Amino acid sequence: IMFIPKSLILFENEDLNIKSIWGIKLEETVEVGANVSKNTVNNSQTKSYNLSLLGFNLKTIKTSIYPRTKVIPVGSLIGLKLYTEGVLVVGMSEIKGEDNKIYKPYEEAEIEQGDSIIKINDVEVNSTEELISCVSKCRGKTIEVTYVKNGKVLETQITPVKTSENTYKLGLWVRDAEAGIGTVTFYDRVTDSFAALGHGIQDIDTGELVEISSGEFVTAEILDIEKGEKESPGRIEGTIEDGAKIGEIYSNTDFGVYGRITNIAGLDISNIEEIEVASRNEIKVGKASVICTLEEGKREEYEIEIQKIYINNNENNKSMVVKVTDERLLEKTGGIIQGMSGSPVIQNGKLIGALTHVLVSDPSKGYALFADTMVSKLKNIE
Repeated sequence: IMFIPKSLILFENEDLNIKSIWGIKLEETVEVGANVSKNTVNNSQTKSYNLSLLGFNLKTIKTSIYPRTKVIPVGSLIGLKLYTEGVLVVGMSEIKGEDNKIYKPYEEAEIEQGDSIIKINDVEVNSTEELISCVSKCRGKTIEVTYVKNGKVLETQITPVKTSENTYKLGLWVRDAEAGIGTVTFYDRVTDSFAALGHGIQDIDTGELVEISSGEFVTAEILDIEKGEKESPGRIEGTIEDGAKIGEIYSNTDFGVYGRITNIAGLDISNIEEIEVASRNEIKVGKASVICTLEEGKREEYEIEIQKIYINNNENNKSMVVKVTDERLLEKTGGIIQGMSGSPVIQNGKLIGALTHVLVSDPSKGYALFADTMVSKLKNIE
């Protein structure tokens, strides 16, 4: 019972597939009114089921039921620019004052790496330049700092230190943006929305998921391919320096990056046909394929094998174990490499998921996320 999840994702006309054992019964709950609730925002329904034994309820399972969805599997390399709410604290350092003494102005403030500063003296700060300006204007007087720690808004005080260069500093290293490259999984032409990566973008210093206020989705140029080897993951080396804007990023989640396309021509998908998104119950162990771009403007499909399926996994983005079997891809990359995250996985003509991780011990193997999870995340941010 403990391995059966409390929530599941289904598509229309799909049955909840849980085997009954040891006399345990699965029954749809019947409550006063209707036991089916409709979410008009994402056009989904929810149903609840009870698992019971001898009349005693063991667990309630909630299902989210989405309409059958068709999308365009993309597989193109793109650039992502994320802008944080406030400025992210990525480190601390001692400050040498104008008196040549060493200070730690942040020491009593309880601000730590990974926190975000959103206000100085009730003035909003959204960039490092704005933070520096606010601190300079205080001329060494104690300032009120509003910051976010683990989702909670807190306040503290810090007295900036004047340096020999006649500047005022807090001793905090901060950042206001993140950038990287990855692969677009699919495009939904009905809503002009896209899904990419299959995992979130984490801060390189804190390792935490970057909480964004906005973001941009731009074209990227491939510079080189670093082949993966055992204990040494490879990567696609690319640049977004001259990238043209394709769309807006609305959400950075543990299950991918999502947003809306504003310049469809920049995605270059006019010749790609829509395919249906498969539910996890339709996925089979065995042959499949992955679409990715390893040369500029060249989108190709390669053979892979689905080795394991964790059908009840709604907790993370490691839904399937996959293995690259195509000799062409193994020759080019050694298997799965950084930058291929988000590459769409196809089986029996349907989108079943997206690559998310490589196994460091064997770069020919890695993980993929269920496509139905990505659809549910996309629908909930539209």
